[in-house]
Amino acid sequence: MSDTTSTKGSDFESGLAKSDTRVADFSGHGRTPLQHLQHFLHANPTMVPIIVLLFGIMVFGLLIGQRFFNAFTMTLILQQVAIVGIVGVAQTLIILTAGIDLSVGAIMVLSSVIMGNLAVGMGVPAPIAILVGFAVGTLCGAINGVLVAKVKLPPFIVTLGMWFVYEAINFIYTQNATIRAQDVTAEAPLLQFLGNTFQIGGAVFTYAVVSVLVLVALFYYILNYTSWGRHVYAIGDDEDAARLSGIRSNKVLISVYAVSGLICAFAGWALIGRIGSVSPTSGYEANIQAITAVVIGGTSLFGGRGSVLGTLVGALIVGVFAMGLRIYGTDPQWTRLTVGALIILAVAADQWIRKVSA
Repeated sequence: MSDTTSTKGSDFESGLAKSDTRVADFSGHGRTPLQHLQHFLHANPTMVPIIVLLFGIMVFGLLIGQRFFNAFTMTLILQQVAIVGIVGVAQTLIILTAGIDLSVGAIMVLSSVIMGNLAVGMGVPAPIAILVGFAVGTLCGAINGVLVAKVKLPPFIVTLGMWFVYEAINFIYTQNATIRAQDVTAEAPLLQFLGNTFQIGGAVFTYAVVSVLVLVALFYYILNYTSWGRHVYAIGDDEDAARLSGIRSNKVLISVYAVSGLICAFAGWALIGRIGSVSPTSGYEANIQAITAVVIGGTSLFGGRGSVLGTLVGALIVGVFAMGLRIYGTDPQWTRLTVGALIILAVAADQWIRKVSA
């Protein structure tokens, strides 16, 4: 009797093992190559923009040759995308929470003109003026966050309205007057610090380029290895589930918008260094450029998936295509057409990748 029971038990375990094997085969080895690619890209969203960047570099390298691959051209691309990269980090934080901030450019410019007018127009020491500008940017971002988190207004509507508010404050405060580069250099050269250059071999870098690389590395660590970063992703993936799991979503959202405003103020300092002067009319396309970099960089507009590293790559993609088409001698409108097509392709790729079942 015991032998019979033992045999039946052995047969049952053998059948269960076969069943488990069949399940494993069905869930993993039964995928097509396209499904394997889909799952890989879902797990590594930064790979899509990296592939596009390498493709762009290869194409323009073949079309243009040495003129494109020299150190001056490569570092010039970095200089041109530095400010977009900084603002892009701020925009990435917002979009990861399934929001969007149309006021980032206005916050950047408002912070920069406050720094300039305090340091040059009122004689405030430049370090203090810069800190005040940072405080203003943080306050602007926090106001956006309170309206989104506490008042429960849609992020698109809130930041669209605040874009006009911050822009109006900027023009009222400055009376649409520009502070000349000569005056900034004479009275507050620290404001231009991030525009200063240094050379390594044949490559010329600005301190703004270094700062965007440091900023991306910093927030890559924060988003991936701190509880705050994990909360940001959780809220973007499913805010209700995050709240039920004990995450104080309102507090996190306000902090995200406040930190975003601080980063935009830092971009305002970089903007002064880039153009030399303090202008209330410069940099207003930064919001669109930042969203472009974030989307092309693989961050999902639906929130919960993406990376600041991808945003930097997205900014570089735009820079590479813009520089490559310019050197090749095409009409500037081809750059806008190419960027528009890349945005649509990026969103389509995101939709396809998101179809991967949990």
